[in-house]
Amino acid sequence: MSGLATLLVLADGRLPAGGHAHSSGLEAAVVAGRVRDLAGVAAYLTGRLGTGGRTAAAFAAAAATAATADGATADGAGPGRLDALDDGIDARTPSPALRRASRAQGRALLRAGRGIWALPVGGPRDRHQPVALGVVAAAAGLGPAEAALAAAYTTVTGPASAAVRLLGLDPYAVHGLLARLAPDIDAVAAGAAALADRPVDDLPAGSAPIPEVDAEHHATWEVRLFAS
Repeated sequence: MSGLATLLVLADGRLPAGGHAHSSGLEAAVVAGRVRDLAGVAAYLTGRLGTGGRTAAAFAAAAATAATADGATADGAGPGRLDALDDGIDARTPSPALRRASRAQGRALLRAGRGIWALPVGGPRDRHQPVALGVVAAAAGLGPAEAALAAAYTTVTGPASAAVRLLGLDPYAVHGLLARLAPDIDAVAAGAAALADRPVDDLPAGSAPIPEVDAEHHATWEVRLFAS
């Protein structure tokens, strides 16, 4: 399998890593009336890419570099650096609900990595999603640039897919939004990959206060379509 094909597998929404169960805050935004139509979804995806997407891409790239630099693709590789990256995501995520969602997705992704690629059974089982993505990318033979691209891409494809279900939008139109965002996704990923070796404190910390507040309300709902 070529590197490009491996990247496509890793970024595929059908990867059994639980991504389909999360809307990245879009469900709460829709219920609150802040996102009502295709234009609202476009604005939401753009904001998501420039905040959480940029941060996730940088941390995924850094995690891929840490795992690869230790000489293998093991989850336990470079544990000090990976632990520091996990702590960095914690510090950048004020909402406990979002921290739980990120770790739940990270666990699912590591489980998928162990079942698909050469990821050892041992090692930590609880990583934030961007860190887990970098580790799995390294296990799949990908580098920081590919890890960053997968992170940036899946940051917007998840809520885009959720938008079709939540708002009954035309899926062709929603995918048109993703196509138009492609150059921005590439740019975010390239910028993130360039930071892969930087100290954790120097990595992006894009802020999105309203989704953080929304996540806490969303976690209390008795009936919801998505976990986040």
